[in-house]
Amino acid sequence: MSLELEQQVKELESRINKLSNRQAKDQLSMVVFSGDMDKILAAMIIATGATAMDTKVKLFFTFWAISALRDPAKNVKEKNFISKMFGMMLPKGRNKLKLSNMNMAGMGPAMIKSIMKKNKVASLDDLFKIAAEQGVEINICEMSMNLMGFKKEEMIDYPGLNVCGVATFLADAEESKVQLFI
Repeated sequence: MSLELEQQVKELESRINKLSNRQAKDQLSMVVFSGDMDKILAAMIIATGATAMDTKVKLFFTFWAISALRDPAKNVKEKNFISKMFGMMLPKGRNKLKLSNMNMAGMGPAMIKSIMKKNKVASLDDLFKIAAEQGVEINICEMSMNLMGFKKEEMIDYPGLNVCGVATFLADAEESKVQLFI
């Protein structure tokens, strides 16, 4: 075999090895963008369903969805005016979220929660608890937190909660079999 051909074969083998090392994992990466109760509910149902099927799940909460992760019992001092305004205008926690449709002047969430309870559908509180027990990782977009003036200290206590950048999500998504956006 000629030296040039031998070099080309080695280069192709190297490329094949790199590609085979990049095989997608049995993992779901999801961007959770919406701060609407029904969309957070859908994200958590999908996440817990995927973990029940032995799929690793990584959620990336960004922009309006971060409100669902705010702990209503925690107050953070030393915020600037804009941060305080975002804090006052946005829901503080998953139980204060509105519905995307049929919010009905605030009655919609109470109605859907009642229907869910009657039909034995897990509440958002229960879904977050299940997700934590099943190892669902929740990553919060650091840039979004900074823009809205949120701090990690005001977020829920959750075992797999991290603050990170979009590069972390993109790296997770690149190695995941499934990527979703809610």
